[in-house]
Amino acid sequence: MTELSTNVRQRLDSWLQDPAIDEATKQELKQLENNPAELEDRFYRDLEFGTGGLRGVIGAGSNRMNRYTVARATQGFAEYILQAHRGQEGQPSVVIAHDCRHFSPEFALEAALVLAGNGIVAKLFTSLRPTPQLSYTVRELAATGGIVVTASHNPPEYNGYKVYNAFGGQLVPHEAEQVIAKIREVTSFGGIKRLSREEAEQQGMLIWLGEAEDEAFAEVVAATSVNRELMAAGAARIWSSYLLLYMEQGIFRCAVC
Repeated sequence: MTELSTNVRQRLDSWLQDPAIDEATKQELKQLENNPAELEDRFYRDLEFGTGGLRGVIGAGSNRMNRYTVARATQGFAEYILQAHRGQEGQPSVVIAHDCRHFSPEFALEAALVLAGNGIVAKLFTSLRPTPQLSYTVRELAATGGIVVTASHNPPEYNGYKVYNAFGGQLVPHEAEQVIAKIREVTSFGGIKRLSREEAEQQGMLIWLGEAEDEAFAEVVAATSVNRELMAAGAARIWSSYLLLYMEQGIFRCAVC
């Protein structure tokens, strides 16, 4: 393998030699040995955690969205939560939702299992949910925080990871700075605390959310609508609306029908 910068070569070697990283991920990287430009892009930095969280192209590497970068971010978030929750009653908890992007369910479950490994109860929706419902549920269940796996309007090869506080809003700058500092302290994947799904469920550290939370959210939305009569009158039309996704010149576009 040639033409790699020293920094990238060191980062790549650390992934290839790390026993905590699965063989499929290592094979994905080995298949790029004749593509130094791609490896440079995947490893020249860690995927940046901003005020809103992570966002990047899905794939193996430190500058990509994958189960390892998600786990590292979650370990840092977990340590921030434990520090912030210190001295308070009860067990800290985090509500997790996700959208329908590639690997969103897998990334959401990975985050839940890392939280569980750190002694934080993960409350995970069984399938995709809208971000406003995550914010509502964080407050309704008096959770310590929230996570949404989504990349909003970005192209389909992207995914993201957004972090929320106990008020159901995204972290404000001083909170994000503390989480970022904790993430930077996670220097190896082997140091990430994680339970298996079976362990988390058996220990009550992974709780699945579904119909009850959906009904609670829908009731609040209906109760706070400005004109409930208009909403009821147009219910049939609203119910039949859907989002049509189609391809045009290789680009995903959408239209409400």
